[in-house]
Amino acid sequence: MQGRVAVLKTRPETVLEDYGEVMRLAGYRETVSPGLDTVIKLNLSWTKYFPACSSQPWQLDGVLQTLIEDGFSRERLFPVENKTVVTDPVQGARDNHWMPVLEKHGLPFIPLPEVEWVRYPFKSEFLMVDKIFPGGIEIPRMFIGKQVIHLPTVKTHGHTTTTGAIKNSFGGLLKEVRHYAHKNIHEVMVDLMLMQREIHPGVFAVMDGTVCGDGAGPRTMDPKIQNYLLASADSVAIDAIAARMMGFDPMSIPYLRMCHERGLGVGDPRQIEVVGADVSGVNFHFKTKRSLVIFGDQLIRKGFLRPFERLLLHSPLVAWAPFASNLYHDHLWYPIAGKPIIRKFMKTAWGQLFQRYGQGAGDVKRLKTDATPAD
Repeated sequence: MQGRVAVLKTRPETVLEDYGEVMRLAGYRETVSPGLDTVIKLNLSWTKYFPACSSQPWQLDGVLQTLIEDGFSRERLFPVENKTVVTDPVQGARDNHWMPVLEKHGLPFIPLPEVEWVRYPFKSEFLMVDKIFPGGIEIPRMFIGKQVIHLPTVKTHGHTTTTGAIKNSFGGLLKEVRHYAHKNIHEVMVDLMLMQREIHPGVFAVMDGTVCGDGAGPRTMDPKIQNYLLASADSVAIDAIAARMMGFDPMSIPYLRMCHERGLGVGDPRQIEVVGADVSGVNFHFKTKRSLVIFGDQLIRKGFLRPFERLLLHSPLVAWAPFASNLYHDHLWYPIAGKPIIRKFMKTAWGQLFQRYGQGAGDVKRLKTDATPAD
């Protein structure tokens, strides 16, 4: 059902049921079937928890609850996430409180570095990804023939302006060295849509906008509580509507425009049917900024440091890059700027709900009956 996006307002007391409503309103059963294996592709932008940065525990909980209620068997659901050179998916699943949710629903967490990766003979005419990985594109074997549900969040991104459903496939279909794609990221985003078209019988996205990320995404952001949920079978359309809600013109964002022009989805909001909440006048007035790490990355790949790109990023000296990223993010920004933001967030209704998820599967099962009041 391309060109249709469901949007709902929500609150902590009703968020799990609201996830079911937004998925059904978007007609998810027309795209994904209980009769097929389903990859649940989580989003981990930071091993540490930071509001709006990665898939929220209530997002995972609401989606799994809906699928199981609608007849999807646990044996055919596969929650996964990959690593980057600066993230650890297993520790990230713990820090972001996914583990109690998975325990509640009787599901394992599958870190993609531990599964088999194979070179897949794609037939599509790619814009860039085959040039970045000329030896062949490796993908997880388990993805082939399985439908996928993406769980992104509403946030900005220093490389792509906004990020969402399309970018979430970046972390599943490309190995940890996918940072090589940053130089031509918009072309790679188009290629990701082509790749998914070949290997997945169905693609659906459920986006959390309860807490959204403004500024220097995807990590060092200013989280803003907005209380929205989005769902769609059209990854381009859901990213476009989220972009417009954030205050951007979707067709001015290269990856959305290029996908729209190639018929890979609908990027023009005028051609997208929005059902549920009326968001025609919504504007979060978000502004994309670049973190120090992304600014430095772009200087090397596209700026005045470009003559040193091969030495700095494609030689044994590349080890400096993840070290510098971890130093800046985990040991400077997070304790100095991030923790005060997190302490403030934890006093909100959503922050209190996040803490409840961290208390174990037993408390997760009781969330419905004694949820925290909304702000």
